[in-house]
Amino acid sequence: MTSTTMPRSGVTGALSTRTLLAAGIATGPLFGVVATAQVLTRDGFDLSRQPLSLLALGEHGWIQTANFVLTGLLALAGAAGLRRVLRGTVAGTWGPALVAVFGVGLIVAGAMPSDPSMGWPAGAPEGSPDSLSWHAIGHGVGAMLAFGSLTIACLVFARRYLRTGRRGWAVFSLACALATVVVMAWPDQDSISVRMALGSVFIFGWLTAVSAHTLTERNH
Repeated sequence: MTSTTMPRSGVTGALSTRTLLAAGIATGPLFGVVATAQVLTRDGFDLSRQPLSLLALGEHGWIQTANFVLTGLLALAGAAGLRRVLRGTVAGTWGPALVAVFGVGLIVAGAMPSDPSMGWPAGAPEGSPDSLSWHAIGHGVGAMLAFGSLTIACLVFARRYLRTGRRGWAVFSLACALATVVVMAWPDQDSISVRMALGSVFIFGWLTAVSAHTLTERNH
C-alpha cells in the first residue's frame, strides 16, 4: 500500500502565516486595552503605587491572569510567523526565538501571581511583603524573562535592519531597547509601577510594529 502526501496549498500556507503575524500584531493592543480598562474601572487601584501585576489579585483578578496568558499565546504565535518569514535570513533564528521566550515569560507571569502588597487588594500590606511566596518568585522570573528577552530582541532586529538597509527601523528598534532599559533601571523605587507600565508600552509597541512591518514586507 502506498500513500501520497498532498502538497500544502500556497494560499492556505500564506493565510496561516498572515494569521500568525496578525497574532503578533495583536499582542500590544490586547494587553494595553485590557490592562488600561482595569486600571480605570477597578475601584481602589492606583497605578502610581500598584504595578499592573497586582491586578491579577482580588475578585476580578482572573481578567489580568487571562490577559497575561492570552497575550503570551499571541506572542508565541507571532514568533512562529516571524520564524516562517525570516528563516534563513539575518535574525531569522534568534529574533523569533527571543519573541517566543517573551511569550513564555508572560504565560509564567500569568500562571504565578504576585503576593498581595502595596495596599492591593483591600486589606493587603501597604508596603512590599517581608518574604515572597514561591509563586511570587515565579512571577518575577516570568516578568524578567519577558522584559529581558524582548529587549534583546529589539537589538537583534536592529542589527537585521542595519544589515538590510532599513535604517529607520534600526533606529526605532534600538531606541525601544534603550528606552526600556533606562525606564526600568531608573533608581527610584517610588515610581516603579509607572515605569514598568511605561516599559511595557515600549516593548509591546515594538513587537506590534515589527510584526506589522514583517507582514507588509512579506506581501511585497
